[in-house]
Amino acid sequence: MKGIIIAHPWKESFNHAIFEKISRKLEDQNKNFISIDLYENDFSPALSVQELSKFKDGLPLDLKVIEYQAILKQVSELIIIFPIWWYSMPAILKGFFDKVLLKNFAYTESPRGLIGQLTHISKVTIITTSEGPTWYIKYFKGNFVKTVLIGGILKDIGIKNTKWINFPNIKKISKEKRVKFLEDLNV
Repeated sequence: MKGIIIAHPWKESFNHAIFEKISRKLEDQNKNFISIDLYENDFSPALSVQELSKFKDGLPLDLKVIEYQAILKQVSELIIIFPIWWYSMPAILKGFFDKVLLKNFAYTESPRGLIGQLTHISKVTIITTSEGPTWYIKYFKGNFVKTVLIGGILKDIGIKNTKWINFPNIKKISKEKRVKFLEDLNV
């Protein structure tokens, strides 16, 4: 089963158009999928004092975290859709990773480092939008998608097969190019 995580607050955004396109395509193909809309679910990305006290033991207190962990156990592929804001992910998505990818669920610790526990997720596709060009994000702003998200977070939880698709220059692109991007999108 595929899982889709969407992290954009505005339903009229291009991120949501991407989400809707993928959802419709999966429905048309009679493929099972489950989605997590972090904003629609009112997910709180901040760790409370109580949650932090249980963090080292990998114990979730937030019922949404428990629900999201159950979803991640079910999926074999994951699609993550979000805008690049200030050369990074939205805080709500960072909070999702902080709160959901807990020790003993997403990874275990060993003397040699972290051992990923979500190896059943065979592929993660990251779809982003950005105001600037992709080359600028990659070569002048640290390429956080590759270094932090793919090379750090996803690698540490056991995911090796990743793909990043960015839709750049979001404020300047014509409607025709947006439509073509959606038509050509294959995940």
